[in-house]
Amino acid sequence: MAESGGVGGGEARCRRRLRRGAAGLALLAAPALLYALRDRLAAVTVFLSTLTPKFYVALTVTSSLISGLILGFEWWYFRKYGTSFIEQVSVSHLRPLIGGVENSPPTPSFPASNGENETNRQNLSECKVWRNPLNLFRGAEYSRYTWVTGKEPLTYYDMNLSAQDHQTFFTCDTDSLRPSDTVMQKAWRERNPQARIKAAHQALELSNDCATAYVLLAEEEATTIVDAEKYFKQALKAGESVYRKSQNCHSQSPQHEAQLRRDTNVLVYVKRRLAMCARKLGRIREAAKMMRDLLKEFPLFSMLNIHENLLEALLELQAYAEVQAVLAKYDDISLPKSAAICYTAALLKARAVSERFSPETASKRGLSAAEINAVEAIHRAVEFNPHVPKYLLEMKSLILPPEHILKRGDSEAVAYAFFHLQHWKRIEGALNLLHCTWEGTFRMIPYPLEKGHLFYPYPTCTETADRELLPILRDSSVTLQLP
Repeated sequence: MAESGGVGGGEARCRRRLRRGAAGLALLAAPALLYALRDRLAAVTVFLSTLTPKFYVALTVTSSLISGLILGFEWWYFRKYGTSFIEQVSVSHLRPLIGGVENSPPTPSFPASNGENETNRQNLSECKVWRNPLNLFRGAEYSRYTWVTGKEPLTYYDMNLSAQDHQTFFTCDTDSLRPSDTVMQKAWRERNPQARIKAAHQALELSNDCATAYVLLAEEEATTIVDAEKYFKQALKAGESVYRKSQNCHSQSPQHEAQLRRDTNVLVYVKRRLAMCARKLGRIREAAKMMRDLLKEFPLFSMLNIHENLLEALLELQAYAEVQAVLAKYDDISLPKSAAICYTAALLKARAVSERFSPETASKRGLSAAEINAVEAIHRAVEFNPHVPKYLLEMKSLILPPEHILKRGDSEAVAYAFFHLQHWKRIEGALNLLHCTWEGTFRMIPYPLEKGHLFYPYPTCTETADRELLPILRDSSVTLQLP
């Protein structure tokens, strides 16, 4: 026992000596490390002190020159290919290397007719459904069509999307604080139109300043645009009062902030629909002014695409210079495109040459610079949405536009042509130039459905999605429309 204890004590003493030795070595090395660090800092200080102002000027000029070269190349690449080189390289090459995953937009949940269709829809993220900025009024226009023809102009899927929009736009968590808002929260969920209208009247009995109740009555109970405008004027008066109150107390809590957001949605929606009423009643200048004021007052409120309403009103006024000014602002690389943007730009280019354009003369002498610009603009528009020309050229019959559209799809083509066909007809020779040009688009653009020059490849899912939005579709496939 004594021997083992002696051995253990010897080991412990050895460990203590080693620790003391290591500590001593650390103390001896610390000054050396400090001296080395001081020497390095001194060297850096000497180097920086020797730099003259000329070096900084040269560095600034060099960096500016490199930035300018990059900017110039990026501009040239975008003009030629219609896309950003830096963005393309980062998405195609850099993101896979660092393991990034692109966030794709949510796929709309369509009612499934069978398992295969449901799987296809989930995998096609390009088929994003958008609100139609020029949708008609439920009571004054869609319902009147049903009364006359006995046919339903809207599909169940389209109306279900609108119900979801209304619940998002016109309700919030604080609705329980006001009985009228509580009633309207239930009203937007009602499937039966008469039940919704009855609930709106009940809300007004509880509070005569319930703006959303007036909105519902304007959309669904009013049988004429005049009646709808009266309801919307009442909604505007009530909405402005509630909006001012929400502005004063929106910073008190997150609930008050949500209420301000909802009241802002209501106010913008009402003003936009009032402008559309004025447009339909022939007060076009008033409508254009209301839309301009709305864009100035709420510049970031882009979900309703009010600029497309303004474009249509300005085209009706034949204020083409103002149309060009709006396009210059909204036809931008950072903003999503639409048939209204692309085809309006093509119409303005065609207007400059269409009156004197002759295919026979052009084939002999060649195209002028202005004609080439017009043809390229039409190619760009057709590449974005190849369905539109057959509606503009009246090769396919128009139906009432749905309340939601699929960009680049047949539903968007119907919505665009329904309102803009008259503007193309008004410009002499514009439709003739379109007819002479659009069929050649697919011959000039290699593999148009797979490899576009200006936009991402045309999504093959549009036909399936459009069948959920449009009650009548005939030969909607782009493949069937290729010349």
